[in-house]
Amino acid sequence: MPHGLAKGGGTIPVASQDYRGALLASAFGPMNRVALPSSTATDKPLIVRLRNWVGDVVLGIPALRLLQAHGYQLHLIGKPWASHLLRGEGWAIETLAPSWHARITQLLRIKQSCQQRDPSFNHRLNSLVLPFSFSSALEMRLAGLRSVGYAYEGRGALLSRSIQRQKNLHELQAYWQLTEPFLPDGISLPTPPQTIDFSVAAQDEVTARSLRIAYRVQPGYVVLCPFAGGTYANQPKVWPHFEALAQKLTGRGVQVILCPGPGESELAHSQFPTCIVLEGVTLGTYAAFLKDASLMVSNDTGPGHLAAAVGVTTLSVLGPTDVQQWGAWGSNVTTVRGDDNGWPSLDEVSALMHKLSPITLASSPPSNIP
Repeated sequence: MPHGLAKGGGTIPVASQDYRGALLASAFGPMNRVALPSSTATDKPLIVRLRNWVGDVVLGIPALRLLQAHGYQLHLIGKPWASHLLRGEGWAIETLAPSWHARITQLLRIKQSCQQRDPSFNHRLNSLVLPFSFSSALEMRLAGLRSVGYAYEGRGALLSRSIQRQKNLHELQAYWQLTEPFLPDGISLPTPPQTIDFSVAAQDEVTARSLRIAYRVQPGYVVLCPFAGGTYANQPKVWPHFEALAQKLTGRGVQVILCPGPGESELAHSQFPTCIVLEGVTLGTYAAFLKDASLMVSNDTGPGHLAAAVGVTTLSVLGPTDVQQWGAWGSNVTTVRGDDNGWPSLDEVSALMHKLSPITLASSPPSNIP
């Protein structure tokens, strides 16, 4: 997987097709695209709008750490689950307000707080828009923030620095590239890390340990994530043999754990009756559970990226997904797919599982109910 990114100089050009941004620029006035002075504060406040999916937020962690390492004090805004997911990092995270008007008010309030901490806040690049949506850039502009983001959906004129996304980038590399305008002059964008090394909060470690005791989970357990939201190229992202795999494993005495997300509990209980189903587990506790697992088998979904980030041996079972852009990131990941971007067989996945992890087989299937 290629990790190098080229560093560009000066203002990065906006796409000529950026017609919606041009219209709005004429309405609101052009953004000042001259070189902006950098803050002299030790901790420079930076407002960051996170993306809306678990996997994207996980893949953005290295970029956020890079910004922090260069003296930026991060003020993150994201979905309600983001604070649980990123608890181990110690960042300030606010839940994204529910309405357009409320989000503008939220940004203005955070902006005022940042101005009080850093007198140069209004005179430099002070916000990062990780989502690609038009509305996310517009909200930053209406709050009077100087934002960096990708030129997409005609929003380039709303940004103080719009970046053209390079081709053939993994999504982690794409977020990493967006940090370049925030680096000090003369500092080149480094190569992204080979691993994410997800930080699990101590509180989540304690919760996961309590659950393992309550459900009598023994070392050598396997975590499956047979769920996936949405489609890719109008094709389902769920491997069709997860149920058979779970039956095969539990029939041999392997403890199999499922942590269903919202709306997935009924499916987990009905299709995987021999597995240990942990409902209502936060993403932070999920990460702690993954950390001590023997193996994670997952679709193209958020928990699959989380498992790779935690460092557990991960078998990523993919079908139509573009691996170059969306493959789970890390040397602990093995990706398997069928011919012509189709699904692999149950036998192929089973063989890889036993090759990747010395799964401990109990003498008899364990009880799943404490």
